[in-house]
Amino acid sequence: MKGLVIKNTGSWYLVHTDDGRDVECKIKGNFRLKGIRSTNPVAVGDRVSISLNGEGPAYIHEIEDRRNYIIRKASNLSKQSHILAANLDQSVLMVTVNYPETSTVFVDRFLATAEAYRIPVKLAFNKTDLYNEEELDLLEGLVNLYTTIGYPCFKLSARLGEGLDSLRRELEGRITLLSGNSGVGKSTLVNALIPGWNLKTGAISASHNKGTHTTTFSEMYPLPDGGYLIDTPGIKGFGTFDMEVEEIGHYFPEIFKTSARCRYGNCTHRQEPGCAVREAVERHYISQSRYISYLSMLQDKEESKYRMGY
Repeated sequence: MKGLVIKNTGSWYLVHTDDGRDVECKIKGNFRLKGIRSTNPVAVGDRVSISLNGEGPAYIHEIEDRRNYIIRKASNLSKQSHILAANLDQSVLMVTVNYPETSTVFVDRFLATAEAYRIPVKLAFNKTDLYNEEELDLLEGLVNLYTTIGYPCFKLSARLGEGLDSLRRELEGRITLLSGNSGVGKSTLVNALIPGWNLKTGAISASHNKGTHTTTFSEMYPLPDGGYLIDTPGIKGFGTFDMEVEEIGHYFPEIFKTSARCRYGNCTHRQEPGCAVREAVERHYISQSRYISYLSMLQDKEESKYRMGY
């Protein structure tokens, strides 16, 4: 029997079978021995084959070839990855300039990883109803930056339902991963887009201006106008996985384009003479924040450790 994994709690999976049933499944221990170096060898969005068991849970015994997937480095300092979702048409990264603040390093790490796995990303800037004039100016600057690079941006207040129509049209008929830091409003957005689900939403810690986890597992929800939205637990950090130092610049489109003019083909854009990228940063053709994000990813690979706090 075949089906689609629509929920992953870490210990069991919910599979929506091709004949319309929702079946709770587990994986057998030897499943982890098939060369999948991941904390979660089965991910939401996977197409799987299952075998029913009359006296207990069903078992997943095969994953169909994935069209794509997106991963990050597991946060437990292991050399494993964590698969966020599989078989995606796109991802929406929710960003807040405050309440809590999403760092540009986090945004850029996510975008670079999505570039590496060829998954289009749209940025949804949430909580526009809460910002003061200075924060709105920062928001406009970020929208201008990422739109210029080539990432579509949306400004919205999920709480008030403002700005949702244009985003809703982008989701129709597509499988979309919804990601972002804790507290940026992912569950609020799901509730606004899918009336009746009533996902639990959380408050922001006043002392640290950080979100609290309200989604504790990944789950896929059918959208009213077709397509699916995959809600994932809020992530504090985004450690990049399985990238070589010389590849990282390829996943920053404006750096990759400019690097064609560097004197050396293997330029890392740090101290090398004749570096067109550093010159572009100095002339403000490439954003300083993007360049800092690029350097932080280089440092990650060279130090081979997961950098918390992004």
